[in-house]
Amino acid sequence: MGPGAGPGAGPDLPSMSSLTEKDRPIVQLLLSTGTCPRCILRFCCVGSQMLYRQPHKDLMKDLQEFLKSSQEKEDPVCLDVADPPCKRLRLEHGGEGADGVNHNGAIPSADNGNSATESSAVKVCNVCLGILQEFCEADFVKKVCQKVNSADFQFTSFVFSVSLPPQLSVREHAAWLGVKQQMRNLGLPLAKDDIIQLKEAYKWIIHPQLSEELGVPADGKSLFEVSVVFAHPETDEECHFLATACPDCFKPAKNKQSVFTRMAVIKALEKIKEEDFLKHFPCPPSSPKNLCDALEIQCNNGAVFVAGRYNKYSRNLPQTPWIIDGERKLESSVEELISERLMAEFKADSFNFSSSGREDVDVRTLGNGRPFAIELVNPRRIRFTAEEMRRLQQAINDSSDKIQVRDLQLVTREAIGRMKEGEEEKTKTYSALIWTDKAIQREDIAFLDGIKELRLEQKTPLRVLHRRPLAVRCRLIHTMRAEFIDQHHFRLHLKTQAGTYIKEFVHGDFGRTKPNIGSLLNRTADILELDVESVDVDWPPTLSD
Repeated sequence: MGPGAGPGAGPDLPSMSSLTEKDRPIVQLLLSTGTCPRCILRFCCVGSQMLYRQPHKDLMKDLQEFLKSSQEKEDPVCLDVADPPCKRLRLEHGGEGADGVNHNGAIPSADNGNSATESSAVKVCNVCLGILQEFCEADFVKKVCQKVNSADFQFTSFVFSVSLPPQLSVREHAAWLGVKQQMRNLGLPLAKDDIIQLKEAYKWIIHPQLSEELGVPADGKSLFEVSVVFAHPETDEECHFLATACPDCFKPAKNKQSVFTRMAVIKALEKIKEEDFLKHFPCPPSSPKNLCDALEIQCNNGAVFVAGRYNKYSRNLPQTPWIIDGERKLESSVEELISERLMAEFKADSFNFSSSGREDVDVRTLGNGRPFAIELVNPRRIRFTAEEMRRLQQAINDSSDKIQVRDLQLVTREAIGRMKEGEEEKTKTYSALIWTDKAIQREDIAFLDGIKELRLEQKTPLRVLHRRPLAVRCRLIHTMRAEFIDQHHFRLHLKTQAGTYIKEFVHGDFGRTKPNIGSLLNRTADILELDVESVDVDWPPTLSD
């Protein structure tokens, strides 16, 4: 290799010494049918990352030198003249560069139909469709980095992902079959798994360039993803024969524009017989009419999770937006009051709210509050100090007198599982204001204090049947304490198993909850007010003020 090598190249540049005499027929075949130097290295199973990073022109020159030196006294291979399949293509495509490769890899262009002059453009590779050519250059890397920088994300590393056109798998398969046949004639096997994957080679080339331009390392575990989606206009026509040969592999999907998805194509290639493939697709593949398009360059940060506990002081505030038949019934919700400020500060695309149970719209949540967690999807900002989180908590609390939050903190996805783990095991403490139709005295309700571990059978309440399946649930009232107010009112303090329907335990829900306060007192009872006094889940950790 000469000077002017690609990014990451040191003084000791790798050379074509990676290739041996057994690689000569592969190089000769692929070079003559329009394959780019980097794809040729892949099919020669060359694993030197540095070699792929060398400039296209240098690689092409070195491959030609390799062929000349390995042939010794044999007739030199004429790289300016393509094999017959390419001559056929030239006729079909009117000489638009579908045929041979010049000594510098340029497209021959017609001059009055008689002579060919060199063009500065590089011929589109018949295997990678230009991925390992055009899209490894500094200009494309700069385009990707401009997109990343303009998106204004916080990140300290990145993971790079690439989505390739489905017919690349077809072309890889065709190239492999062509090479395999050539090697078989020489008694040399070539396993498909030994070929360097296109994505792998592409990342070898692109990672150091992106790292240098963005100023952060590439890291497979990074939560910040930079992705490029490549597309090709000839995908459907090149894959169409597979749908005829393997119709079971291609099922229309509502969210897919084409049945020719990458996975469907791979499945069909595994299924189709070699002889059937050879009937329908040239091996090695013929040169494409078009280069790939970089359809989308996207950035995405992994979700950030915020947890805390909330108190709800309003009897006219649902936990989540209350929308019936597309119509909003109340102007706000606990979820919205908390998430609006978080969404703005984290600059997230969307959010998902979850909590340890939920209270009805007319129920207050007091005491130390109810644990909640919010997943902030694709946040631009991800780093917050403890002091910044305290200020954010204060801003939420200052924005409304209907709720208050405490212990607001960043947590991991795994930690949220602890909130859900205790759903069935946890206990809750309630305070209920109860009315009775018949007059009561203190002694009429005193016996409730002595009841322990009362087992209930609760059919799904009528009020929630529209959203919950009909079932009978067994629940426990661990303890009760009655507090006399007047002849028709008393307050009942209860400690219960999570998931107990308290309102139904009081009024009986037309006999759907047994026993109930009405049946225990032998009179009609109803609930006027309900408060959640505590949710006994030891999460998230309590923070010092």
